[in-house]
Order: sequence, then structure tokens, then C-alpha cells
Amino acid sequence: MKKVLFSGLIAGVILFVISYGGLYLAIRFFPQLFIDYNNPLFNSDGSRDIMFYLHAFIISMALSWFWERFKGLFRGGFILRGLEFGIVYAIVALLPVMWITFSAMDITISMVSSWLFYGFVQAVVAGIVLARINP
Repeated sequence: MKKVLFSGLIAGVILFVISYGGLYLAIRFFPQLFIDYNNPLFNSDGSRDIMFYLHAFIISMALSWFWERFKGLFRGGFILRGLEFGIVYAIVALLPVMWITFSAMDITISMVSSWLFYGFVQAVVAGIVLARINP
């Protein structure tokens, strides 16, 4: 359990930095994608902002547990294992969630596609980190 928590925390810190750096770059280079977020659906009063900032740590802990449970199924070097881990996560978890989100909410396909890509990148990065520090 200690290994899961430690590797999840390390992955969380790395995901936090990459996620917010990526968000800054995405807004800077793809501003048209973020125009869709000027929607009452995405306005917050600020009372739950901490949940948004903790996301990288929540997902990294979940992925760390998943990694510990199934790491024996992934073969090759740590980069290949991380990539395969991200692909598995994207197919098993992200694709169904994005499907139901798109079907149930008034959001654009570009938003859902960006969320799918973002989640895939997070899972690959976490997979590489976890494969490296918890082989």
C-alpha cells in the first residue's frame, strides 16, 4: 500500500505540473477551443475550485492502484508499458465516460475530443512514471 501511495503522489505532482502547463499552452495556442467554455454550464461560484486542483492527485492515486494491480500484464520498456497503460485506460474508462457525457450534455465534439485526448495523455504520463518508479 505504501508503494501505491508513494508512486501515486509522485505521479500526482508530475501530472499537476504537466496539466496546468498544458492548459496554459492550450489556451495560448488554441483559444478558439476555449470559447465553448463561456457557457453557464461551466461557471462556478468558486466554492468547489479545490476539487478542480486536486484532480491530478485523485486520478494519479486511482491509476497507481490500477497499475499495482495489473502491471504484470504490460511488457517491454517503461515507455512502452506506460503507453499501453494509457491506451487501456482510454479504451476502458475514458471512451465510455466521454460517450455518455456527450450524449447527455450540450457540449461540442471538440470539447469531448479534447477531454479524451487530455485523459489519454494523463494516463500515458502516469503510466510512464509508475512503470519507472514501481516496475
